[in-house]
Amino acid sequence: MEHMHEGHDQPHHQHHGHEGAGAGAGKVSWGMAARATLHCLTGCAIGEVLGMVIGTALGWGNVPTMILAIVLAFFFGYALTLRGILAAGVGLRTAVRVALAADTLSIAVMELIDNGVIALWPGAMDAHLSDPTFWIVLAIALAAAFVITTPVNKWMIGRGKGHAVVHQYHR
Repeated sequence: MEHMHEGHDQPHHQHHGHEGAGAGAGKVSWGMAARATLHCLTGCAIGEVLGMVIGTALGWGNVPTMILAIVLAFFFGYALTLRGILAAGVGLRTAVRVALAADTLSIAVMELIDNGVIALWPGAMDAHLSDPTFWIVLAIALAAAFVITTPVNKWMIGRGKGHAVVHQYHR
C-alpha cells in the first residue's frame, strides 16, 4: 500500500520537494529514481571497467575477472554514496550503514542484469578491451541494467528505503 511505511522513527525524506517528488505520500518521480539509479550505475561502470582492465593486465580468465569486476562495482557504488554522506558530517559507522542500506539491492540488480547480458551475448566474454565489441556490449548491458534497476529504485524510495535514506543527509 502506498501510504504504509515500515520505518517509524525516521522522517519520510522523499517529501522534501527533492526533484519534484510527486503529490502524495509515497509518490516518487521517475526523475528521482533515475538519478538514484544513475548514481549506482556510475559506481558500477567504474568497477566493471577497472575490474576488466586489472583482470586483463594480470592475464586472468573470464570468471576471476568477472568476480573482480563485480566486487569493484559494489566497492565503487558504495564509495560514491559514502563520499556524499561523509561530506554531510556523518560518522563513518553511520555512513557505512546508510550506504549499505541505500545501495545493496540497487547494485545487486544492476550487476545481475549487466553481467547477465555480457555472459549471454555471443562473443562478449572473449572480447578484449581493444575490441569495439567489448565496449558496445558493455554499453548495452549498462543501459539494460539502468532501465531495469530504475523501477526497483522508484519502488524502494517510495517506501522510504534505498536512496530515500540518503536524502536526509543532503540538506
